[in-house]
Amino acid sequence: MRPCWTIIPVVLAGCVTQGTFDQLKSDDDALRAEHQKTLRTLTERDQSLAAMKDAQDKAQAHAREQDAQLAKLQADLDKANADLAKAGDDLAATLKDKSSLKASVDEMKAALADAQKRKAAAEARVAEFRSMLDRFKALIDSGKLRVKIVDGRMVVELATDVLFASGSATLSRDGRAAITEVAGLLASIPNRSFQIEGHTDNVRIATAQYPSNWELAAARALTVLHTMTEAGMPAARISAASYGESKPAKPNDSPENKASNRRIEIVVVPDLSGLPGFDELNRVSTGQ
Repeated sequence: MRPCWTIIPVVLAGCVTQGTFDQLKSDDDALRAEHQKTLRTLTERDQSLAAMKDAQDKAQAHAREQDAQLAKLQADLDKANADLAKAGDDLAATLKDKSSLKASVDEMKAALADAQKRKAAAEARVAEFRSMLDRFKALIDSGKLRVKIVDGRMVVELATDVLFASGSATLSRDGRAAITEVAGLLASIPNRSFQIEGHTDNVRIATAQYPSNWELAAARALTVLHTMTEAGMPAARISAASYGESKPAKPNDSPENKASNRRIEIVVVPDLSGLPGFDELNRVSTGQ
């Protein structure tokens, strides 16, 4: 008996070849990859915009602080002008009074001269502060430092978080570049000396190298000093000091305030020779 073969046709309706399938899958993978790339690009753009807004907010806040400091200096200048005007009026009144003694006239002249000196000193402080702002404008705008008035002294402030790693007194690469640039700008100011002051927050450190915040702040100040002298700052015009946690700029009650307290301040040492009464003080100190 011969076998009987039944032929059943198979119709693959809607099917595609393996090559077509592979091509479609490749196109789909490419689209997915492009979609992920687009998402990453949008995310990076959003992060960049947020960082730019944060930097802009900080720059605006610092600009307001500078305006307030300039306003205070201007107020000092206005007071000096008022004192000068009053001294002039008093002198004029004394001169008109024929019964006034010559001693009174001399006192008024001395008061007028003293008021003129105070006015000149106030004008010089305003001019010098404006000059400092101009010199450091690029670094201020980039957020690397601030220029401010602290206890009547001009101060260039740099956050140590930008300069040093936590618990370290070794300058970062960006920190070294910033200090080198600052050194060049300060060295160009004639007849001025500077003191580098190291400050920390109140988080205690106790290591073999740095038993307390005093040592850490001192090491950081000295690192900045050596970097500045290597950059061309004359050694005779610069010194270093440590305040540890003893002079906080803000209360240590938040991470942001603690970050503000971790700082290096480069103080412009005041020139006492221009102050009223300096000659008399100098004579007393030298026994003349």
